[in-house]
Amino acid sequence: MVNLTEALEPIAAWFRSLGIPDIIVHWGHPAMMGIVIFVMGSFVGFTGWRGRLVEDKEAAIQSRSAHRKIAPWMFLFMALGYTGGVLSLVMQRQPILESSHFWTGSILLLLLFINAAISFSGFGGNKGSLRMLHAYLGSTAICLMFVHALLGIKLGTSF
Repeated sequence: MVNLTEALEPIAAWFRSLGIPDIIVHWGHPAMMGIVIFVMGSFVGFTGWRGRLVEDKEAAIQSRSAHRKIAPWMFLFMALGYTGGVLSLVMQRQPILESSHFWTGSILLLLLFINAAISFSGFGGNKGSLRMLHAYLGSTAICLMFVHALLGIKLGTSF
């Protein structure tokens, strides 16, 4: 089995050689991902539910459109942030797999990937049950994002 830290060490060493200030290495990931989670995540969740619940047809269409435009970008930034967070841990010579923050991030990306697949499938031919699953799975992901952020703060202050 490949040791993840050992596999990423050459990349981390290269980034270390750039002389990036320790505060950026340590707190850059939390700062950037905090924006993604709290701003984009909240917006995606809000527009998703608003598109389902608002009675005004035009407002519902606008909300669904905004949701469709921002959610893929949020997923991309989450995936990139996940990669950056793992690399940040390696750069700081911290264990990866021992962190609850790592595991919640991994589960979060899996949930978002499943939700994206449901959406890209056209909700299985516009099935109401898949639309409902998408909504609740997305809401679960948003809640997990907040737990993940708290675990990240705890991790960041522990070393």
